[in-house]
Amino acid sequence: MKKTYVIDTNVLIQAPYALDCFEDNSLVIPLVVLEELDGLKKTEGEKGANARTAVRRLEEYRNRGNLLEGIQMETGGSIRIEKNFVNVQLPEDLPDDKADNRILKVCKGLLEEKKQDEQIILVTKDIVLRLKAQILGIKAEDFTTEQISEDDALYTGRCEVFVPEEMVKEFKKKGVNVKDIYRSDEEGNHVSQELVENEFVILKADQSTKKTLLGRVHGNKIVPLTYKKSKPYGVSPRNVGQYFMQEALMTSAEEAPLVIIKGMAGTAKTFYSLAVGMEKIYNNPNGEYRRIIVCRPNAQFDDDIGFLPGDEQEKIAPLMRPIVDNLEQILDSDDKSRYDDETMLSDKIMEVFERGIIQTEALNFIRGRSIAKTYLIIDEAQNMTPNQVKGIITRAGKDTKIILLGDPNQIDKPFLDERTNGLSYAAKYMKGSSYCWQVTLSAEECERSDLAMDAVKRL
Repeated sequence: MKKTYVIDTNVLIQAPYALDCFEDNSLVIPLVVLEELDGLKKTEGEKGANARTAVRRLEEYRNRGNLLEGIQMETGGSIRIEKNFVNVQLPEDLPDDKADNRILKVCKGLLEEKKQDEQIILVTKDIVLRLKAQILGIKAEDFTTEQISEDDALYTGRCEVFVPEEMVKEFKKKGVNVKDIYRSDEEGNHVSQELVENEFVILKADQSTKKTLLGRVHGNKIVPLTYKKSKPYGVSPRNVGQYFMQEALMTSAEEAPLVIIKGMAGTAKTFYSLAVGMEKIYNNPNGEYRRIIVCRPNAQFDDDIGFLPGDEQEKIAPLMRPIVDNLEQILDSDDKSRYDDETMLSDKIMEVFERGIIQTEALNFIRGRSIAKTYLIIDEAQNMTPNQVKGIITRAGKDTKIILLGDPNQIDKPFLDERTNGLSYAAKYMKGSSYCWQVTLSAEECERSDLAMDAVKRL
């Protein structure tokens, strides 16, 4: 069946390459979308850059012919701009002066004129607009090219398997072959376990399950953790997830240039990442990294920062407060006396920033840069779009380690969800890469406080 897709502005703003993702189907761009792109093209940050990219792509098609009549695309489909249907009637409570309703008019007009074997589909990231479309009998979909599947979302970067008792001693010396491990199904039968490169593994001896070993998939073997006994900046792992996280963070940028850590608040993602960075620069000053850069994308961060008073650091300071909170605990590990002298503690933190050991930057300010020999932490990475995370990873300079931290279930940015955000997108497409190590921390591994743990179970 022939499909005609009506494209909303927010699709092009989030994914400016979206026009090339609809195969041999017909694309319709309502005139109001051009007006919105025109209004956004001078905007600072990712939104403005994507608007300009989308406009340039449309200009390429315009140079081939008349966009009002339709232009053939490389994909085999066609693209055209629709300026008609201004007189299509909508319900009285959907006023004509709203851009979304003008898009609905185009959809409704196309629907009334469609051929028998044609399907009209509105593609938008706006959930409310999809609901409005349904009320009017218009089929509406999200832009799914960047959306990961439910199965992909379930990957945690870790698994639990059994190993023959006689291989336990052998594991500590040279690891075990992946063919020798297995899991048990509901009936107790041995089932082989498919493993992914760099996946972390909890090994249990099959004759005495109290014997537990921790390892990582490396080629056709499961090898022991290298940094199990490490204490970066005096911090010790408190659970299995933190052992795996420590292994990924401590491993050099040459072997593990990309680390993806997912988990709910309180699982010490940011705390541990900072502790390892401080360990590498302060306690092992061998030149592995020049500095630590911390970035926290936020729903308002990238769009509105240019309008805030002060320089870059003053603008982003409120958003970096969680980083300072973690540094307070790292620089003074004594829980009882840490806040006895607030001035001294504040001076310690200021020294770290003044010496350039840690730098904080806005996401749109590092866009396009090639950052070398840097320990780069992207906190709250679930608020990045797939296009943003691609831009960060593909511009990694030599000897730079990129750490993506976040909780896919805590999205603050419009038009993103747990399956379309940049963190989940990177986790899916970098899964199995020898350059990417990833782990998901469980709710039971929350270390924030007894209250936080209790709330996880109750709320």
